[in-house]
Amino acid sequence: MSTQPVTLAVAGGTGSGKTTVANEIVKRVGAQRIAYIQHDSYYFDWGRLPLDPRNLPNFDHPDALETDLLIEHLTALKAGQAVEIPMYDFTTHRRMAHTRRVDPHPVILVEGLLIFAEARLRALFDVKIFVDTDNDIRFIRRLRRDIAERGRSMESVVDQYLSTVRPMHLEFVEPSKRYADVIIPEGGFNTVALEMVVARIEGMLKR
Repeated sequence: MSTQPVTLAVAGGTGSGKTTVANEIVKRVGAQRIAYIQHDSYYFDWGRLPLDPRNLPNFDHPDALETDLLIEHLTALKAGQAVEIPMYDFTTHRRMAHTRRVDPHPVILVEGLLIFAEARLRALFDVKIFVDTDNDIRFIRRLRRDIAERGRSMESVVDQYLSTVRPMHLEFVEPSKRYADVIIPEGGFNTVALEMVVARIEGMLKR
């Protein structure tokens, strides 16, 4: 690549709608121009642990993610090099045998819960977006997702939310909002904010 890519970050609490916002940005800017990475792909492999939720690690703490590898991949993409992104199975808590190739593009978009909690990672982003959604809405969305997509019971989701998700949100996610350049309330439903963000990206690409 002859020019430095635009690096964009979308953060927010669990169930805030950050994935919806990221997908809307990809749709509006064009998938052919965006390298899209999710921080969730970088969870460490915990598959050797018993599947009893009481024995699982704290998935909402920054130490549960291999952020050093994400930083390595972002640095490579910014230098015009393709990378192999891990694939993670949330039902078994293991990394899959195969990876996903991501090629360099004019825009690099990273989405994740804790991407503003690490200073070295924050430093790699040109535009930082925080998706802000009411706590009760976020919890309901997470409950529905974990039951439907990750094979969890309602009791285990509630227990995890009270024991780790909520405390870690208050300790790491909510304070990281101060690092955002843009705060989007209502997530992907906030069309005005999305249009402003996309216009900003287009302007940076033209320069």
